[in-house]
This record gives sequence, C-alpha cells and structure tokens, in this order.
Amino acid sequence: MSAILFFDPTCRRPYDTETLRCEAMGGTEATVVRVADALGALVAQHNRTSASGRYLPPRGDRTVTHVIVNRDSRAVAQVRELYPNARVHLWLHDRVRPRSKRARRIAADARLLRDLAVNVICVSDTQRHSVEAALRWMGVGDRVSARTIYNPVDDDLQPDGSPIDDRKLVFLSSPNKGLKFTLDAFRAVRRAIPDMRLVVGNPGYKPGKVARLDGVEYLGPQPQQRIHAEARTALCTFFPNFVIPETFGLVFAESRALGTPVLTHDCGAALEVLGDRAQVLPVTAAERLYEALLGGFPAGWRSGPARAAAALGLFDVYIDRVRAWRAGARPVTGPDPRFRLSSVAQRWSEMLAT
Repeated sequence: MSAILFFDPTCRRPYDTETLRCEAMGGTEATVVRVADALGALVAQHNRTSASGRYLPPRGDRTVTHVIVNRDSRAVAQVRELYPNARVHLWLHDRVRPRSKRARRIAADARLLRDLAVNVICVSDTQRHSVEAALRWMGVGDRVSARTIYNPVDDDLQPDGSPIDDRKLVFLSSPNKGLKFTLDAFRAVRRAIPDMRLVVGNPGYKPGKVARLDGVEYLGPQPQQRIHAEARTALCTFFPNFVIPETFGLVFAESRALGTPVLTHDCGAALEVLGDRAQVLPVTAAERLYEALLGGFPAGWRSGPARAAAALGLFDVYIDRVRAWRAGARPVTGPDPRFRLSSVAQRWSEMLAT
C-alpha cells in the first residue's frame, strides 16, 4: 500500500502500541493505534521528540501519499507543508453541528479544506449526518465529502464464559460523560437493591474528583485488559449518559463484544452501535432538567437532591431494568462484525486505495 501516515496534533502525550497494551488510554488514541498498526501505517505526533518504531516526530517526508489528520483541522496547513505530495484526510471523532464551536473552528480552515478537497472520516452515521450539515453550512459541502468508518474492536475480543456477578455494574468511561448523574442513579439503585455495587474505571485523560459513596469502587486509570476483565463479569455496563453524546462509543462496542449488555440512553450513536432498544432508554425532560440544575455541583454535594429526585421516581427506570436483568431478562449480546478490526481495516484500505 502507498505510504500512509496518521498525524495527531492534539494528543496530551506521545503513545504507541506498547502504551495501548500496558497503560490506560483514551478511546481516540486507542483507535489510532489499532487502525495504524493494522494498516502498517506511520504515526506522527506533535509532541513526540524521538521515534519509536513507526511512531515518529513530525518531519518532512515527500514519499507520504496519504495523511490522516486526527481531530483538528488547524493542523491541515502544517501537514500540507510537511507532506506536500499527500492526499489529506480529516478524521473527526467529536460532535460537529452547524454553528457549533467545533464547526466554527473548522470553518476557519474551510477554504483550505475546499482547495485540497479534504476527505472527512466520521466514526458513525449519526455523527456523519451532523458533520455533513455543518459542511453545507460552511459552504464546502460540494467539495469536502464525508464518509463513515466505524471505530474498531479487536477481532479476538469476545465472550469467554466468565461467570456473571449480577450484583456488579460497571462504568468504564471518562467521568465527564455523565458520571455524576450515574452516581446519583446508582444511589437509588443501591437503596432499592442493597447488594448492588458499581465499579468505576477511567481512561485517565480526565481524572475527575472521587466521591466516596457506599458500594462504589474506583479503579482509577487502568489498561484495557483490566477494564475488559471487569466488564466481562458485570451484570451490565451502567452508562446512563446523556450529558455528552457519544459519536461512536467504544464502551458500547467493546461491552457488546464481551457479551455484556449496556444500560444507557438513546443519545448520540448509542442505538446505532448497540442495535438493541432493550439497552437504550429515552432521555426524559425531567432528567435533562435535573442535570441542568445540578450539573455544576460536585458528586458529593448531590446526595440530598438525588434522594429527593429518587422519591419522585426519577431513577425508577434504572431500578426496574436492573431488577429485570437480574431476574433473567438480561439481554444476550456479542461481537458485531461491523466493528471487527479486520473489517474496519479493510474499509480504510479501500478508501485509501481510491
């Protein structure tokens, strides 16, 4: 295949294949590693100062024929200078909607994107629809196209027969993705079902403050092998997030691959990835109002309002679903071929060959 390079202008620190194997890692960075390694591609990172195999500092290279810019369109001009013979692609992982802050940031580079006919890669159809609307709003929709290539899950990630602990729920995501609301909901679940516990993992890029609550165990940042082991034995991945909609949600795809159902909301790409309405709850006006009023308060200060909301039935839907799944209605799930790394790598290969 032609020389392919992934350019990461936003990572907090350099990473590589060994980082994914041994350390906690965000979903975007983990995805870059999986895809780049599967394609045998180079990876350049803005803050890397020495090479680690195919993971390189930014440096000029006229032999590179495709550059995939990760997340930030502001790097396109730099990429064009470093790799003048390369076709440029922009890989978006975040929500981009017309007139949003991210859309305005991209719009500042719209003329360059249009001149280069940059190809935009989205991680779900849900995300792509809003990106296409934003590109039309910018006036570049006729020259800048968008397509969907899902984020990958390792081919060998699958159920392994581990026993299920029906007293255990897991939250395995960044704390800004609804953890405070999740803890409030878990308080209500635990009052109704006292033997329930919640294990909280964290990819490490937003540590957050820990609220000491009965039944909650904080793992802190952990490598993926440990995170997957926790998810395998859980009743479900407990992720009632509607605060930051997932544009893909590796937590959904990986939980599914492990055979662990997810209890979440119909928000972002959740239903597209999970494909099961039994695992996806509607977001109610009461939930949005509750979080709008309390979102700025630390988790430890929300116990009083959370108890009052529980008395009004705000969290009953989670209690009912957990009870039902413990009683035998737990959804059966497993790997989705759409997200297999081998399938995703093939999609990338086909796109880069054109």
